[in-house]
Amino acid sequence: MNKTLKYQMELFWLAMGFFTRIPIPSVTPYSEERMNRAGRYFPLVGMLVGFLVYLGYCVFSLFLPLEVAVLLAMVLSVLITGAFHEDGLADMADGIGGGMTIERRLAIMKDSRLGTYGTITLSLALLLKWQLLVALLGSGLVSPALILISAYTLSRAVAVTLIYDMNYVSESNGSKSKPLAQKQTLSEFWCAIAIGVTPLLCLNGYSSMFIVTAMIVLRSIFKIWLNKRLGGFTGDCLGAVQQIAEITIYIVMLSLMQ
Repeated sequence: MNKTLKYQMELFWLAMGFFTRIPIPSVTPYSEERMNRAGRYFPLVGMLVGFLVYLGYCVFSLFLPLEVAVLLAMVLSVLITGAFHEDGLADMADGIGGGMTIERRLAIMKDSRLGTYGTITLSLALLLKWQLLVALLGSGLVSPALILISAYTLSRAVAVTLIYDMNYVSESNGSKSKPLAQKQTLSEFWCAIAIGVTPLLCLNGYSSMFIVTAMIVLRSIFKIWLNKRLGGFTGDCLGAVQQIAEITIYIVMLSLMQ
């Protein structure tokens, strides 16, 4: 195998091992520098997860009502990712909702216990996602594969590109996300964007334009908000942004169908 291709494949395996529970080759080399470089493939991992969730939905929908099939597809998604991003959303909500200072917010976010803000935010997010997917997948107007793969891929591109132009802040130097969260290069930034928007090429230009615009606005707002509340981002924030971006994509898609 070409040395460059082998290196890129190893970076993809690292990204998949970090962001999912899918087994990767045991011989995959690891270093903090490689983990940092692997961030470019976060959206590609999302594309794979979205495809697997779509396959699960297809199987479930063969013998179950739409609402149940969608819920089981969401369960499958959580099993594949280990609730990695949902955990980030809950932790961020607890920290920013419950802390009065930056130091206190970061400390709360590192606490493994789930608080009121996190519980409410996660519950509402999952309920909203379920309802949106039931409406979208039940409409028959857009391919379920395109809906899921687009949202899973692009939302991860939005999240990971925050590394490019934001400062990483953490209460702990031993944070699992620290190697990933070092600065991105410009080429890695555009690599993630290119992968993120690829599924949108299968949508009409009008829909793609609105979805991309919504993601640019969301990313800008979140960047300003996180800088104000935390002075930067943490790994939990990236997970939270992914979940919020995914839900926003579903909202935009559904609004375009009306």
